[in-house]
Amino acid sequence: MSTETVDKDGRGTKTSKTSKDHKKPTPEALKGAIQLGIGYAVGNLSSKPDRDVLMQDFSMVETVFLPSEGSNLTPAHHFPDFRLKTYAPLAFRYFRELFGIKPDDYLYSICKEPLIELSNPGASSSWFYLTSDDEFIIKTVQHKEAEFLQKLLPGYYMNLNQNPRTLLPKFYGLYCIQCGGVTVRVVVMNNVLPRAMKMHFKYDLKGSSYKRRASRKERVKNSPTFKDLDFQEMHQDGLYFDPDTYSALMKTLQRDCRVLESFKIMDYSLLLGVHVLDRKPLSRGNRCDSRRGQKVLYSTALESIQGNLKDPEPVADDDTLGGIPAKHKDENLLIFLGIIDILQSYRFIKKVEHSWKALVHDGDTVSVHRPGFYADRFLKFMGTTVFRKLHPLRGASSKRKRSSLHAGKSASQEFLSTQKEKEEKKAQSMDNLDGNFYSSSKQPDLLPKSALTESIRNDEEETENSDDRRDSSSTLALDDPLPSLSRSQSDSELDVYL
Repeated sequence: MSTETVDKDGRGTKTSKTSKDHKKPTPEALKGAIQLGIGYAVGNLSSKPDRDVLMQDFSMVETVFLPSEGSNLTPAHHFPDFRLKTYAPLAFRYFRELFGIKPDDYLYSICKEPLIELSNPGASSSWFYLTSDDEFIIKTVQHKEAEFLQKLLPGYYMNLNQNPRTLLPKFYGLYCIQCGGVTVRVVVMNNVLPRAMKMHFKYDLKGSSYKRRASRKERVKNSPTFKDLDFQEMHQDGLYFDPDTYSALMKTLQRDCRVLESFKIMDYSLLLGVHVLDRKPLSRGNRCDSRRGQKVLYSTALESIQGNLKDPEPVADDDTLGGIPAKHKDENLLIFLGIIDILQSYRFIKKVEHSWKALVHDGDTVSVHRPGFYADRFLKFMGTTVFRKLHPLRGASSKRKRSSLHAGKSASQEFLSTQKEKEEKKAQSMDNLDGNFYSSSKQPDLLPKSALTESIRNDEEETENSDDRRDSSSTLALDDPLPSLSRSQSDSELDVYL
């Protein structure tokens, strides 16, 4: 539908009213279009044969138009007409397979039930949707972030091949919906905080201090998300882990931060959820039942930091839901965590933002900073302020000392018994040589009875004398070299023992 107008020069131009006639879709219609679009894209991909991911697959974009009345290729629907763009479909299919996500499970999670809208505590204008089974988060991203993610995919592919156990976001799909003059780009990710578990505390931590306190508006929410300065006040002693868990957690964070630094990424956060086990029993419901059938490998916090298992199965414990055990004072905790907001590169606009903030405040305390400095500050804050290591009890160390002393005593006894056996063998061989003079023609290798009896008696006397000498000694050092060893041999034997 169009009308003709006349400009100053008398030329006629056509002005389209189509954009004016279109109404913006409602939030419900937009959520429905997102679900329908993802369902169509995944279903269409299943008809394509499996093959290795090629370099051009990372930059591929597939576009399809889905009218409400349907077409030969698309189903009819009751939403407004919309256009769907699917970014790097083959690459993201590989990522889903790497994490053990089957196409049917992926479609069931996203398309079976209506999406649950979540509030966004951050400064961005992103919307967050959660699937009803608690598995996936669908987040809206800006055009620059979508472009950056697509450029990031080759390096992301290499990193996941090397180590699928990571606290970095796990991306399962990138899509664009154009509906009624509105363009929405969404990315499908893993869900860090299960809704079946009550989070008594939630934190968004960056390691900086400038304006890192939750606002008044955020604090009055039912489940507020606090920040760095709030953590130092509310958990000033930090969260304590056993040494092995602390080491695995910090190694994972260090590896992930170095990957982000190599991509020149900064301004990311650690999303931290704290469940206090001693406060209130976990209320069971449909969320926990759905989580029991976990579909994704390495999706829980505990799976993400432990890398010793081979071919693991996706298992979420009924009581912990994959949380990491920790302590704070006398409280037993379960920790859920993941690195979020990694689609911020240190581009020109971020450099200007850092320079401007540094003029009015200490430049090292603002969140926007060079990627290398940001990673070091982030790791230092996490490793010293947020996460701390439980030291073993003294009783355990004394037990280890006693066991080591017992091992030393048994080793000394074994050494002395070995030397005694060598003496006896040496004496027997000497007696056998002497016995050749008394041998008869019938029994050339045997001693006469009298000689044999005398040699046995001499051996017993020598053994008793050597035992008396050892008993009189109060140390393990051997003052006199053994008769069967030379000086160099006895010294080397003693050095090995000591």
